[in-house]
Amino acid sequence: MDGKRIEGNEVYALAMCVSILLFAPIVVSQPIPADKSQVEAWFNGIIKPVKERGTTLDPELVQAETEPRIIKVMQGGGGEFDTITKAIESVPSGNAKRVIISIGPGSYKEKIRIERNKPFITLLGDPKNMPNLTFDGTAKQYGTVDSATLITESNYFVGANLNIVNSAPRPDGKMVGAQAVALRVSGDRSAFYNCKIIGFQDTLCDDRGNHFFKDCHIRGTVDFIFGSGTSLYLNTEIFVVGDPEGDPEMAIITAHARESSSEDTGYSFVHGRITGTAKDVFLGRAWKSSPRVVYSYTEMDEIVHPGGWSSNRQPERADTVYYGEYKCTGKGATPATREKFVKQLSDAEAKPFLVLVGAITESSSLSNILSTKSRDLLSKQEKFKPEERKKKLRKWRGKMMNKN
Repeated sequence: MDGKRIEGNEVYALAMCVSILLFAPIVVSQPIPADKSQVEAWFNGIIKPVKERGTTLDPELVQAETEPRIIKVMQGGGGEFDTITKAIESVPSGNAKRVIISIGPGSYKEKIRIERNKPFITLLGDPKNMPNLTFDGTAKQYGTVDSATLITESNYFVGANLNIVNSAPRPDGKMVGAQAVALRVSGDRSAFYNCKIIGFQDTLCDDRGNHFFKDCHIRGTVDFIFGSGTSLYLNTEIFVVGDPEGDPEMAIITAHARESSSEDTGYSFVHGRITGTAKDVFLGRAWKSSPRVVYSYTEMDEIVHPGGWSSNRQPERADTVYYGEYKCTGKGATPATREKFVKQLSDAEAKPFLVLVGAITESSSLSNILSTKSRDLLSKQEKFKPEERKKKLRKWRGKMMNKN
C-alpha cells in the first residue's frame, strides 16, 4: 500500500493511535450517568487498554490495528496526495490494516466514497482547523442516498474532526429531487467524533449497521437523520434550520425506517441538545411503520412541537411506533402535551437505551466501534508534538411517502 511509516516526533502519534484505537470497553452494561458532567469520566472509565480487554475485540480488528499507516492529504503540497479521493484510491481492495488518512485544512470539493471492500479507514482532521468536505449532489442527479458528499460503505470506519457538508440549495418544496445528503453511513461498526454534518433535507442517512456518534453537530430541516441504522448519539447537538416561509411541516428531525418490531434497530440520543431557528419541530415521524427512537437526558429548546412526534398522518401507526423520552429537560420537553402514542419511559424501560450493549445494540458491535475510539486523538493529533500531550488530553419528504 502506498503510504509512509512515521518517523521522529510522529512516532509518538503512531503509538498513541495504536493504543487508543485498540481500547475497548470492559464494562458495557453501566448506564450513561444522568449528570452530564460525569459523562466523560464514565466514558473514560469503560475504555481500557488492550491488555485488559479480554476477548472483547474482533480478531480481525486486533490484527488490523497492529501496524497502522498514516497517509497525509494536503492542498498545495506537503502531503502524499492533494485530494481525499486519491488517498482512498491508494488503499487496496481487501485492505486488512488500519489506514489513517490525515487531512490538512481547507475545502475539499469532492464526492467521496469508501467502498465496502476497504474497511479500517479513518478520516482524521485537525480539531483546530477542521477540513471541509463539501459537494452539491442532489437526489435528482444521483438518487437520494447516493447524493451524499461522503459515503462510507466499509466496516470499522472512523471519522474525526470533519465538516461534512452538502452545499446544494435548500429545497423549496417545488423542485423535484432537491434532497441532498451530506453523509451516508452504510458500513457496520462505524464511529464519528467531533464532526459537523450539515445540510437541509436528508442531511444524514444513518443507513444500516451499528454506529456511534459523539460530540457531533447535525444540522438540517426535514427528515435529516433517516435510515435503518442502529445508532447511539452521545452529546450531539441537533440544530433545526427554520423555514423562511414558516411552514410547520418543514421541521422534522428523524425518519427511522424500521418496518417491524422484530427488527433490532433504532436511534438513541443521550445528553444532546435540540436547538435551532425552526418552530414546531417534530422529534420524529413514522416514515415507516415501526420506527424506534428514544431521547434521554436531552435538552429541548422551545422549538419542539408540543405533541413532539408525528404518526405521519397515518393514525394506525400510533400502534406500531416506539417513540420514547426519558428525563428530558428544557421548554420543549413537555410530557403532558405529547401525543398519546409517545412513551415516557420508566428507569427500567430507559436502561437499554443508556448502555453500550442494550435494546438496540444487543451484539458486541458498539464494543468494537469503541475499540476504534480516538477521543484523545481528537485533541492531540493536530500537531503531533510531544510537548502538547499534557495540554490537550422534508416538507414531509416533499409530501411524499417514500424517499427516492
